[in-house]
Amino acid sequence: MKNSRRKEVALVASGILLGATLAAPVAGAALPAQQSSQKITVDGKSVQIEAYSINGSNYAKIRDIGKAAGFNVSYDAASSTVVISTTEPYAEDTPTPKSSKVVTLPADGSKYVPHVGDLIPCGDGTEYEIKDVARWKNTPLPVPGCDWEAFPTLTLPEPIVKHYCDQYGDDLFVRNVYEVRRMVYTLYNALGDEPDAWRDGKPLFKISTEIPTEYEPYTERFWPWRASEITDTVHACPNVRYYVDAYDYYHNNVYMYTRYCFMSI
Repeated sequence: MKNSRRKEVALVASGILLGATLAAPVAGAALPAQQSSQKITVDGKSVQIEAYSINGSNYAKIRDIGKAAGFNVSYDAASSTVVISTTEPYAEDTPTPKSSKVVTLPADGSKYVPHVGDLIPCGDGTEYEIKDVARWKNTPLPVPGCDWEAFPTLTLPEPIVKHYCDQYGDDLFVRNVYEVRRMVYTLYNALGDEPDAWRDGKPLFKISTEIPTEYEPYTERFWPWRASEITDTVHACPNVRYYVDAYDYYHNNVYMYTRYCFMSI
């Protein structure tokens, strides 16, 4: 392993494997792990790096190796990629800034962008703290592909929160009104191209932005976002009632995905 100064890292051991994690040594391995006593040198000089011996091989953090050898290691959360640069000097990670604020969810359909440290008030009197938003993606809404003025006035649902805590973890569902708009606008564009959805310029279909409880067993739930889940149904059944809803799902304070709920009847 070399950089522009031809610095080498020598791990003196019978077998050497570098763990591909930046944060923790192999703590969850099925095989027993013991702290390694092997000597580690950089350019002939001994350095102290935490390493573990597992099944005859030594594991160490890539970041610790980078710090000792002088090359940079970082993590791109958006693409889930470990980035190693031998041309850049080592630099400590800058922690994601925390907002540490109680959030008021927008009721007008505007976008709520979650941040680490946000506190979501729950109906049970608790405040759910967001600790990881690496999976969250910012994507624009669909643009009109037809005359949206011809559609009935859109009634947006209230931004509600559902909190569940049991032996499986701490879960939160937050209605994402902005993503509800995405689903409705996708319906608009698909229905605008369907002549069987109209009669004398008036719609034969109906759109509801909340799904009744009794219909939940028949509701399709999908993620990530796929417009085809809606457009395929429209092309097959253009003059029915459509129900849409969307929730951001958090598990143990980590944003997991946005769940899209859709059904027609």
